[in-house]
Amino acid sequence: MFGNLRMLGYAAVAACVLVGWSGTGTAGAQSACADLGGTVDPDQICHVQSATSSYTLDFSFPVNYPDQQPLTDFLTHERDQEVEYAQMYPPSNRPSPYEFKATGTAYRSGTPASGSQSLVFRIANDTGAANEGRPATSYTAFNYDLGKGAPITFDTLFKPGTKPVDVQHELEKRGVAVLPSFNDFGVHGYQNFAITDDAVIFFFDHDFLHEGPGKVSVPRTEIATLLA
Repeated sequence: MFGNLRMLGYAAVAACVLVGWSGTGTAGAQSACADLGGTVDPDQICHVQSATSSYTLDFSFPVNYPDQQPLTDFLTHERDQEVEYAQMYPPSNRPSPYEFKATGTAYRSGTPASGSQSLVFRIANDTGAANEGRPATSYTAFNYDLGKGAPITFDTLFKPGTKPVDVQHELEKRGVAVLPSFNDFGVHGYQNFAITDDAVIFFFDHDFLHEGPGKVSVPRTEIATLLA
């Protein structure tokens, strides 16, 4: 959650990819919403909120995902890390508590039997004096192949041998220029994506962009030769 350190966790987080569709579920799995003590609204969105004199937490995400454990692990880690930071460095010189917000958005492609499901969290965090008043924005994405019942990662989305530079060239066509340090993370730098019927949408932490938006949609027709 702290700038570049978040990227170091992508390898582990990206391996925990989830999916969901209405009416489906993993047998015996406890829901992430229940594990985190959240409440579900009429639109089937879970809300997890917590506030103290040091911090405020606000999580929201769709509940109808069959693989709940990776979601629980991710949000629990984010919560615990924020709480630990607030305890170690109380916001004594700030006019307000630290604010941490994670909002999950679902994307789908294909059908429930053979398509894919993506869940992308947009994370806004003003922890640290440098971020006060202008929260840093980052993303964490989860993807799942409904037909295979398996996570989708960079290595399974693209054909064997596809390199990050191949994807980078497509992004550059759309006015996106990543900082040189970003490419040091290899495929893990491109693990935050969502899949729709028409496009693959890549999400980038603003810390690693030289130019361009944090969300870039690449038509599937333009990268068809790279997709597995």
